[in-house]
Amino acid sequence: HLMESGGGLVQPGGSLRLSCEASGFMFSNYAMSWLRQLPGKKGLEWVSAINSRGDAYYGDFASGRFIISRDNAKNTLYLQMNSLKSEDTALYYCATGFRGTGVRGQGTQVTVSS
Repeated sequence: HLMESGGGLVQPGGSLRLSCEASGFMFSNYAMSWLRQLPGKKGLEWVSAINSRGDAYYGDFASGRFIISRDNAKNTLYLQMNSLKSEDTALYYCATGFRGTGVRGQGTQVTVSS
């Protein structure tokens, strides 16, 4: 089970930190990822992933602005999002697996608008 939180309304240039609490599986053993669904789009866009060792990977649009991290003691995944742009407005999901093809949470809405 995965539960995202931390979304909300933020002005362009602002920051948000998303959290994803995991339960029911050995969190520390899994690569974890963040995906997003842009408004009006059906598919999910891969944002970032972190493997069990803590190595982080980012999509081009996220590199330099977003930071993925994990706290295995708290079974929690994070996404620190800085310098947010209107085009970052989306429903953000956390998921198991490097490409997010495993279990997915319900999502948390991020809206970037002035």
